[in-house]
Amino acid sequence: MITIVGCGPGADDYLTMAAQSAIDQADVLVGAPRLLELRKSGAVVKIAVTAHIDDALEKIGKHHAGNRRIAVLVTGDPGIFSLARRVIKAFGLENCRVIPGISSVQTAFARIGLNWNDARILSAHHELPDIDALDIESTTKMAVLSGRDDVLQWLQQLVARLNNRVTLFACENLTLDNETISELSTADLTDRSFSSRCVFLVIRKDQSI
Repeated sequence: MITIVGCGPGADDYLTMAAQSAIDQADVLVGAPRLLELRKSGAVVKIAVTAHIDDALEKIGKHHAGNRRIAVLVTGDPGIFSLARRVIKAFGLENCRVIPGISSVQTAFARIGLNWNDARILSAHHELPDIDALDIESTTKMAVLSGRDDVLQWLQQLVARLNNRVTLFACENLTLDNETISELSTADLTDRSFSSRCVFLVIRKDQSI
């Protein structure tokens, strides 16, 4: 069985008990090097995931064929821009189970005390989001998962298209010791640098905060 484990936004105390149990019981751990350190003791095979996802999938397949207990560790929640989709597609849902985790998006909205049931979630990890004018006008809240330097210019253009009718927040290093939540001006997008572990929230000003 392959268990896809949501490991939360960063801090160990945001890891659920179900996630920690799956990690502790696994024979094989697959994930980013930081996540592999969540296994504190006991013999286990560790497979670090790099940009070459197919290599990781091939290694998972070899261990899966040997009926080993495999835990694939992903940051945040497996349902938000994670490796989960590739794993399930490769090995079939019948061979996988998913343990949800606390996402950075959940955490960011919690920090500003605003619900996120109507939020649009966009990723800027591998390419800039593609969102048209109609989508922009109909969306009251956006969460943009950062990861590219040019996302700041993209955000400037987005705010300009909305005629500055939004409030912008940068939620950096969520749950970690150096966590920072900042309300931004458009000037901040040119004058400041931000952590690669940043969620930008774009909130229309008619929403209660």
